Amino acid sequence: MARPCSVCEHSDRPSIDQALVRGHRLRTLADQFGVSKTALIRHKSKHIPERLARATEAAEVAQANTILADVCKLQERAQSILDTAENDGDLKTSLAAIRELRNIIELLAKLSGELETRSTVDIYLTTEYVQLQGTIVEALRPYPDARVAVANALQGLSSAGS
Repeated sequence: MARPCSVCEHSDRPSIDQALVRGHRLRTLADQFGVSKTALIRHKSKHIPERLARATEAAEVAQANTILADVCKLQERAQSILDTAENDGDLKTSLAAIRELRNIIELLAKLSGELETRSTVDIYLTTEYVQLQGTIVEALRPYPDARVAVANALQGLSSAGS
């Protein structure tokens, strides 16, 4: 059975981890905390990346939650403005609030992944694809049977893509 990591079990582990992440000299840390330089090297390579990854992931989730909360607050404020404008009969402000609410809803959909933001391109209509087809067919001029077969296959691709 493998021995537990002496640095992981050390009473000053948080301080050691911080010092390792900050790049302090291993010999200095070994002397300061009474552990071997080899143990520090092993700990740094095996255990620090795991903890950093978890900490980074937690920070990203916290940041995303903060952004989401901020957008939700904006949505509430825009809705409140819309309600007030409608009660006052202010059509101009009502329409402006509706536009803002629509933008906020779109942003929330993007943030949650419910709204796709990538655009698609039909490559069969691009100049480059048409030039490529011509180049391939022309390169096959010495091989008439292959030229016809490739031209038909390319035409089939273009028809399927449209």
